[in-house]
Amino acid sequence: MSHHHVVKGCKLVAVLLLWLGPSAGDTHTACAHAVEHQEPTAHSSVGLEEVVIVIQSQRNSYHTRRGRQRRAEILQQAAELGQADPVVVLLHELSDYDGDWSILPALPQLSSTYGKSASWFFFIEEETRVTLATLLQVLHRYQVQEEWFLGKSLHDNEASIIHHYAFSEEPASFSYPEPAAGWALSTPLLQRLAERIQLEYLKSDFTIDLKHEIALYIWEEGNGPKLTAIPEFCIEMRDNCATTFPTYLPNCGNAVSTKDVFVAVKTCQRFHLERVPVVKATWEKDAGFLEFYSDVTDASIPTISLGVPNTERGHCGKTFAILRRFLSKAVPKTDWLLIVDDDTLISLPRLRRLLHCYNPKEAVSLGERYGYSLIQNGYSYATGGAGMVLSRVAVSRLISSGCSCYSDDAPDDMVLGRCFTSLGIPITHSPLFHQARPNDYSETLISLQQAISFHKHWDIDPVAVYKHWLQDTHPRDEL
Repeated sequence: MSHHHVVKGCKLVAVLLLWLGPSAGDTHTACAHAVEHQEPTAHSSVGLEEVVIVIQSQRNSYHTRRGRQRRAEILQQAAELGQADPVVVLLHELSDYDGDWSILPALPQLSSTYGKSASWFFFIEEETRVTLATLLQVLHRYQVQEEWFLGKSLHDNEASIIHHYAFSEEPASFSYPEPAAGWALSTPLLQRLAERIQLEYLKSDFTIDLKHEIALYIWEEGNGPKLTAIPEFCIEMRDNCATTFPTYLPNCGNAVSTKDVFVAVKTCQRFHLERVPVVKATWEKDAGFLEFYSDVTDASIPTISLGVPNTERGHCGKTFAILRRFLSKAVPKTDWLLIVDDDTLISLPRLRRLLHCYNPKEAVSLGERYGYSLIQNGYSYATGGAGMVLSRVAVSRLISSGCSCYSDDAPDDMVLGRCFTSLGIPITHSPLFHQARPNDYSETLISLQQAISFHKHWDIDPVAVYKHWLQDTHPRDEL
């Protein structure tokens, strides 16, 4: 029986005691012992062969390679310990379904394949370093017959739009795991979640912030366990860590040249005086090739009209016109296209460093990944406000496929995601892209990142946000 079920039962016993009187004291004592036994103990014996390590890998070739390297390192470490190997699963290889990245669709298969032999499922990122001996020490503290949700605890500092303003009265009251530090589910909990996901529909069609939504699903409005904070699950290197995470911005060598990236900024006449000056005062100077696309031509900026009227919601028509222009001879030929909104704040030097990890000869769609209806075999997409990065190959395949907008005001990022899914082009995720403002994220989390983008100017000084979070202090790379 899980810890939360025992506690609920004991609350009921306490009520009965008030009615039955002192003669029920033995029952009270037994219940107290039951609760006591739910606390972590040091005599739960778990071997590595009972641990399934799920590396949250991606289908892009760079990420596939990194996932396989991490798996090899883990298995080598197990051999050096003289223990049986853990099961190491690359998430993108679990099935053919791209939506497995959102974890919930993958739970039934993880349960049916490994549930009978495993005691723990431990989820890590491709770059998460694991010390297996310390991980086992952590897992030994918890009874494997019970429901446990373990991780490095994060919380919101204020109510956040990306979390649908959940716990708005006390944002810090709800904890969710930092994926880079790893998080674990005991098998009884994973199996119950797998059964739930097959029997009920999710309340939201959208997957926006996986770590928060997983924690909410597990918590089940108080009917499931909360996250148990594990001090040995770390980001920074320090003593006695079971996990560490060296960097969010991988070092793949020199940044790609400014002449390898074409930047398209979507704007409209309404925001020429309000938002365009912010772009010019912050990140425009780091662009090699950049054009502003508007509903009107304004030589003072300058802007280019693509003949698509401005729309209040969604900019699919404008975005597809940008894609066609990118492939034409009207603009310089580059390997990469970056499409951003006029209220996107972005670090182009950091983006160019990240892009060196990717092969421009592949079809690449890169950004902050969201999902739509993933439990019902939906699709993923890179959020537009955070910035959508496309390789020339991806743009060419998309346009030649005939996939198009169902209306000019359709959500461009979702339409692109649907098109790429139909073409078998994966949406590649980087946690350094952000659809919202810095204060919409855990301060603990973003203070450890070298963020690439933020979005929206609501209730902030965008220039100050850029200088604090995105502007590097060293001289710009002028490649």
